[in-house]
Amino acid sequence: MRILKYISVLVLLLIFTGQLKAQEISPLTLEEAVTIALEKNFEIQISNKNVESAEVNNTWGAAGMFPSVDVGITQTNRFDNSESMSSDERDDILRSGVQPYVQVRWMLFNGLNVYIKKDKLELVQQLSEGNAAVIVENKIQAVVLAYYQTLLNREKLETIDRIKKLSRDRFNYVQTKKQFGSAVSYDVLQAKNSYLSDSTNFLLQSLELKKSQLNLNLLMGVDKESVYDLSSPFVPTIEDYKYFDLEEKMFSSNKTLQNQYINMEILQKDVASAKASVWPTLNLNAGSDYASNYVRYSGSDPNSSYSYDFYVNFSLNFNLYDGGRTNRLIKQSIIQSDIGNIQESQIKQTLSNGLLTIYEMYQIRKQLLSVADVGLETAQLNLDLSTEKFRNGSINSFNFRDVQVIFINSEFNRLEAVYNLINTHTELLRATGGIISEFE
Repeated sequence: MRILKYISVLVLLLIFTGQLKAQEISPLTLEEAVTIALEKNFEIQISNKNVESAEVNNTWGAAGMFPSVDVGITQTNRFDNSESMSSDERDDILRSGVQPYVQVRWMLFNGLNVYIKKDKLELVQQLSEGNAAVIVENKIQAVVLAYYQTLLNREKLETIDRIKKLSRDRFNYVQTKKQFGSAVSYDVLQAKNSYLSDSTNFLLQSLELKKSQLNLNLLMGVDKESVYDLSSPFVPTIEDYKYFDLEEKMFSSNKTLQNQYINMEILQKDVASAKASVWPTLNLNAGSDYASNYVRYSGSDPNSSYSYDFYVNFSLNFNLYDGGRTNRLIKQSIIQSDIGNIQESQIKQTLSNGLLTIYEMYQIRKQLLSVADVGLETAQLNLDLSTEKFRNGSINSFNFRDVQVIFINSEFNRLEAVYNLINTHTELLRATGGIISEFE
């Protein structure tokens, strides 16, 4: 049963490899992946539409600067059959009329609320753009990590493939030795099991690579069947950052904090709008009406008439008392502004603590990468020496397999150290507001 399991795995591996070769593979750099995502990612497209909506609404007309003009027409028709007051017969009466009109309504003064509302609409547009920028930052970070996750899985697959080839050579070598009587069946079985185990690991890692490719395609907004040859190198960015420089940049460029600054200005506009409601309002109502009437009695000549008028009216309204509603509105808007100030302080402290954690992790992961480099160099040297020793019989198959496992673990540790350092550096860029400019 165990042999059948390994054979099935190998068949699946061959099918999977054949599918990859049948697909068209296009080269793709990290910068190109980010560019595609900025254009096709679904969440980014939605955020761009929200920005367009805020731009459409940011007008003087929406703020109430201009008058409203209504034009209409009413047409009436009526037929009456009633008793005649002058005879025993009944009269037929036909009435018809047309009344067109035009009306203008204009708020001339409402405590400068028009200007306050226009400023608020401008700030709402800026906030919408800021929210879109946060989404763009998050998606760029996600694409970068997905891109390097795919590279990580590809590097792991190549490492397993190298070990698999060594296991295959070892298996063939032991088989040859058995033919000449210098190896027993037990040694052949051990070599075969190692080779089949490495083949299984190769297939499983191939599936992990496929999953990371699908995730990258989803983030870029491209078809799931698209296959790319990721051409950017799998190397980390190593910088000598200073924490206080990063913190200063974060306070000035972090998109979440900038959005809170804008939100604070919006709350201040709400306070100003509430205070403006204590002022009187002056309204203009003007228009013109025209009426044309037609009346015809049975047995009589028709009668036509018309009339028209123009009017211009002003109304001044001053609220003397509304049960304290205006004062409550002012106090509530001030309280909301105070809450915004507290939230700003909270966001600053949270971001500072998070930045310090990321900064220290970045420093530690640089050291971990150095340790992993040394460990891999040692494991590679040990593997090369052990390969020769195994061939000349100085070590047995068990010892040689242990060396192979150590090498795989060392290679994986280094690859994970590279990815973790890339991850932390990307998080530093996002926290300090520099991730967008990095890919412009």
